[in-house]
Amino acid sequence: MTTARRDTYTPETLLTVAVRIFNERGYDGTSMEHLSRAAGISKSSIYHHVAGKEELLRRAVSRAIDALFAILDESGAERGRAVERVEYVTRRTVEVLMAELPYVTLLLRVRGNTKTERWAMERRREFDQRVADLLKAAAADGDLRADVDTRLATRLLFGMVNSLVEWYRPQPGGGHDGEQVADAVVRMAFDGLRAG
Repeated sequence: MTTARRDTYTPETLLTVAVRIFNERGYDGTSMEHLSRAAGISKSSIYHHVAGKEELLRRAVSRAIDALFAILDESGAERGRAVERVEYVTRRTVEVLMAELPYVTLLLRVRGNTKTERWAMERRREFDQRVADLLKAAAADGDLRADVDTRLATRLLFGMVNSLVEWYRPQPGGGHDGEQVADAVVRMAFDGLRAG
């Protein structure tokens, strides 16, 4: 291994590689050997910075979770009518998903097989519940259609947003940008949900 290669290695680049490999192979299907080969560094170099692959998973899903929860602290999520707040949170969730695509993809794929995965799933449920509470408040305010069940609406909304990880790919110089996709999601969801 060359010295130049070691000089370019950072914990952040290792995390980027780990997320890519976890998404390609699945977390359970990824070994430290896979990560070592993909990063171009020895396993001992990896262990110098992290305790193992579960720590890499924790760092990766934490990045996605922290970005999502930060939305709930933004002024657009805290002020105004509930329907405006939930639209804001939906738009920002789409934007975060696209900005942190590999990390959110990994978060959405965890299955609960490890302590870190169970923690991540619990945090996801907590975020989802906070958004569901906003939808319920918007319905209670009379701003959502009375004939739409809020639990179903919540699931459909998350299904639409979360499906972006399956098809959205950033296109340099073309394709849909984040703002266009966020606008389309909010328009499609809330034009159908808002009371006349």
